[in-house]
Amino acid sequence: MSLVRTLIVSAAVLATVVSAHAGPRTGGPTTDIVVAESRFGNGTVSGPVRLARFGREVRLPGGTWEPCKRSCSETLRVNTVDFWQAKEPNSIAPECGVFGCLTLRYPR
Repeated sequence: MSLVRTLIVSAAVLATVVSAHAGPRTGGPTTDIVVAESRFGNGTVSGPVRLARFGREVRLPGGTWEPCKRSCSETLRVNTVDFWQAKEPNSIAPECGVFGCLTLRYPR
């Protein structure tokens, strides 16, 4: 009986060790909180960021996880506080790029 118990306990310990070193899991704990401020005066919003299988994701206020494009704060801003401004017909790229938010203005 003692040998059977030893084998069962050994198998349980081995299974625990193997599952602990299985690698990164998606949907793990969040690491950062990002804050997005509207470019049009619509306020601010914040959301947690997590590391997912294909990169970072930010959680929208409704609970949906959205993959971060250029930056997580810009993805959060475009999908929440500036949602309707990003849908305007003259909007070429609603997210700000590497050089910040560049706006082209043409004289009238």
